[in-house]
Amino acid sequence: MRSYAPDVSAEGYTFTEIPGRGVIAEGKGERIVCGNAAFLASEGVAVKERSTSRSAVYLAKNGKFEGCVIVEDTVKDEAAAAIKELESCGIKTMMLTGDGPETAERVAALVGIDEYRASLLPEDKVSEVSRLLSQKKGKETVCFVGDGINDAPVLATADVGISMGGVGSDAAIEASDIVLMHDDLHSIPVARRIARRTIRIATENIVFALGVKAAVLVTSAFGITGMWLAVFADVGVAVLAILNSMRCLSAGKKSEVNKK
Repeated sequence: MRSYAPDVSAEGYTFTEIPGRGVIAEGKGERIVCGNAAFLASEGVAVKERSTSRSAVYLAKNGKFEGCVIVEDTVKDEAAAAIKELESCGIKTMMLTGDGPETAERVAALVGIDEYRASLLPEDKVSEVSRLLSQKKGKETVCFVGDGINDAPVLATADVGISMGGVGSDAAIEASDIVLMHDDLHSIPVARRIARRTIRIATENIVFALGVKAAVLVTSAFGITGMWLAVFADVGVAVLAILNSMRCLSAGKKSEVNKK
């Protein structure tokens, strides 16, 4: 039996959370342990594991196994369509989860993900993402999407971290680069399209502005360019760059129409 520093106290009990493993409540002469089978085993409790495609949370009181609670997360309706859209763009998807292999396999089949890693602790997720970062080639980018407090370390590790603004924990939101305020997974491919379009437009503006200014500078050196062309190279180019940048707004509107 291990000793942990308590996190909070309530109604005569002190509660201690062990990230990725479970929770311990102590008080009133009782020690209640709640978590996965491996956690209870580390506490010296003989666990009768259940074979299920759902997640099982095991309970023990004063070192005696009491039973388990079967829980299941609801798969978002748009998850499968969002995964399919991402893969159609050439993006490889992988699921990293702390749930057991059977649960991970069932969810992966529902949303159309071929590769997954199950029974991962927070540090295991960080290790897996670090491995992907070390294996990426060229301009490849590793993006991680999560919403739990245990996802905060891996969100900070990935090239791009995306969290859910509605159901996501404060720690996950703080560690992420992008926050989906409406918790809609369709926003992920939408954000990708808008980002790519924004970068393309910014590149166009830079090349256009530098090209025009360089041309006017060279012609001015030979006395060919007049004052009005120089004004155009300064003010006119800035106006055209702003007008070109406004195309980013239409990209966002088109994405909202397509989503509806």
